Amino acid sequence: MPPTSSRADVTFVVASSRSSASDSASDSARASSAVPPGARLAELHARVNGWYVREGRDLPWRDADCSPWGVFLSEVMAQQTPLSRVEPVWREWMERWPTPAALATAAPGDAVRAWGRLGYPRRALRLHEAATVMVERHGGNVPDSHEELLGLPGVGAYTAAAVACFAFGEPEVVVDTNVRRVLARAVEGRAFPHLTLTRAESALARDCMPLERERANTWNVAVMELGALVCVARGPRCEDCPVADLCAWNLAGRPAYDGPARRGQAWHGTDRQVRGEILQRLRTAHGPVVLGLLEDAGPDRAQVMRCLDSLVADGLVEPLSRKRFRLPG
Repeated sequence: MPPTSSRADVTFVVASSRSSASDSASDSARASSAVPPGARLAELHARVNGWYVREGRDLPWRDADCSPWGVFLSEVMAQQTPLSRVEPVWREWMERWPTPAALATAAPGDAVRAWGRLGYPRRALRLHEAATVMVERHGGNVPDSHEELLGLPGVGAYTAAAVACFAFGEPEVVVDTNVRRVLARAVEGRAFPHLTLTRAESALARDCMPLERERANTWNVAVMELGALVCVARGPRCEDCPVADLCAWNLAGRPAYDGPARRGQAWHGTDRQVRGEILQRLRTAHGPVVLGLLEDAGPDRAQVMRCLDSLVADGLVEPLSRKRFRLPG
């Protein structure tokens, strides 16, 4: 399993598959022109995969004995969330709900409450919905094909590919922000990839995959781990990189990024922060909460009411009589 991820795959914006033949040919040509010659590409594979075997983090969902459900949980939880925060929550969920059927029998509100402060709490509802679909359509199992995984609530192209690869050994092309950054630097010589995933980047990731199944699956997680630990966005640790002498960006003198401004997400005072505070108050309550105890969850009452309305619309909060609210039953 890789470090981060959905739509559904919020972090990993996958380009539309609808394109003309000329567009596809053009994208393929651009990607092919960037792919290193065979010998250099094979060296990239060998070094990155070898580095991962030595340096990859020991995470529970990477254990050979981890169930497909455990891998699925990790992929959804890790979307836009540091793995240091994911692991303790993942362990709690696996102990409480070790199978899709166990989660499906719980109330949706239990999933939201157990989600804690991982962020983007709709993921908790989507997990509950996905577990229910697994029980109803797949015999209580995580489906093992990319197509069936895409049919689950909240599962987008990245999550489907990652689960197919890391849970079932299917060498799908797994492309996240870390992979895109490593390939942009090592192969294309650019400091950063595009702001959103392009068809050309998807084609490049596909063309850079090893052909042999086991090496391809290792490469998927290894190049992602390299981006998470070494080829990071700020202050890349090129001195620790196993392919520094092969990296096109490093060899070019690490030219500065000259594309559109890359801005981080704001937090303080945003609707996202207010929504999180409302949910936290409902999580810690022993019963329904009256509106008066929620009205100061943000800078002003109008914003709080707007956020409360959006939480109700998203199914994360259930309105009751007498202006009371709770997590979904």
